[in-house]
Amino acid sequence: QLQASGGGLVQAGGSLRPSCAASGRTFSRYGMGWFRQAPGKEREFVATIIWSGGSTMYADSVKGRFTISRDNAKNTVYLQMNSLKPVDTAVYYCAANPTGWPTQAIHQYHYWGQGTQVTVSS
Repeated sequence: QLQASGGGLVQAGGSLRPSCAASGRTFSRYGMGWFRQAPGKEREFVATIIWSGGSTMYADSVKGRFTISRDNAKNTVYLQMNSLKPVDTAVYYCAANPTGWPTQAIHQYHYWGQGTQVTVSS
């Protein structure tokens, strides 16, 4: 089970750090990802991290502004979001894929959190 939190309302240029807590003892085996879905749009890839934390990938739209990280001791994955823009407004979802590898492929993610709303005002 994945529980996302830490979204909120922020002005353009601000920062947020959503987190996603996982239950269970196998968290460290899973590749983790963040996706987002804006109103009227499809869910899209944001960032992903390998099971060990040693490799990450980002969507071009967030590269250089967002950082994904994980703490396997705490069963938690984070998404540090800096220099936020109004176009970043969406519901952000964390997800786990059993391959353990970082991947943008949404179909490889078997477990999903409930989402946390991020709203960036101009």
